Amino acid sequence: MPQLNPTPWFFIMLISWLTYSMIIQPKLLSFISMNPPLNKAQTTPAISPWTWPWT
Repeated sequence: MPQLNPTPWFFIMLISWLTYSMIIQPKLLSFISMNPPLNKAQTTPAISPWTWPWT
C-alpha cells in the first residue's frame, strides 16, 4: 500500500516546513503591530461581597 510509504510524504512535509520557516515566517514577523501592548500598572478590581436577598 503506497500510503504507508513515508518517503515522499516526509520530503513534502520537510520542504513545506523549510519554506514556512525561511520564507513566510520572516515576512510575517517583519510587520509592525498597529496596536502595540501598553505597559500599564496592574490594577485589582474592587470586590464587594454579594448580598443574597433570601439570607
